[in-house]
Amino acid sequence: MGDVMRAQDLTVRRGAEVLFKPLNFELRSGQLTWLRGSNGSGKTSLLRVVAGLTQADSGNLTWNGEPMSAASDYRARLLYLGHANGLKDDLSAMESLQFLTTLRGVRHSSERLQAALQRTGVAHRRKLATRMLSQGQRRRVVLARLALETGPGFWVLDEPFDALDDAGVALVQELFQENVQRGGSVLFTSHIAIEAAATPIQELRLQGMKVR
Repeated sequence: MGDVMRAQDLTVRRGAEVLFKPLNFELRSGQLTWLRGSNGSGKTSLLRVVAGLTQADSGNLTWNGEPMSAASDYRARLLYLGHANGLKDDLSAMESLQFLTTLRGVRHSSERLQAALQRTGVAHRRKLATRMLSQGQRRRVVLARLALETGPGFWVLDEPFDALDDAGVALVQELFQENVQRGGSVLFTSHIAIEAAATPIQELRLQGMKVR
């Protein structure tokens, strides 16, 4: 049956306001899920809850029936990319990618890092400090983390297509497909229309209805 993450009556507050009505949804292996909603509706807040970076104000999140806080398998599979790139200006592209992967407790060889940067189209910039890169190139450095993955991951991605050209958007969609084909899943936000013919995209919509 595969893995399943289930949200039951999930709510998140920003200050005194509830961002959305209680949410109930499931995310399963082999799925692409597009989280949609207007600006300020709580998309980033929900992603951070799913990624375990913040706590929901009410409701429950489970992984294969187990509370998320106790689900070691979920934490091992989770890969979260926020909207901000989080790169250090003085590190090279190669050093930055190594640093980002080390945060997950993983060290890759220089050859694998270079291959990932090659896949995302910035290997020729690998020795440059990230402050010298364009916004699109910086995003490609961060997205190289996806190209390093070989197992079925649970990807939680906030605007992964930001600052990318058409070729970059197509590449990220290829990486999505590869992950779901090996049994992973992807939860993402995007302001642009996404097409993925090989795998249907389910939509999770936040209506932006704020309730006191």
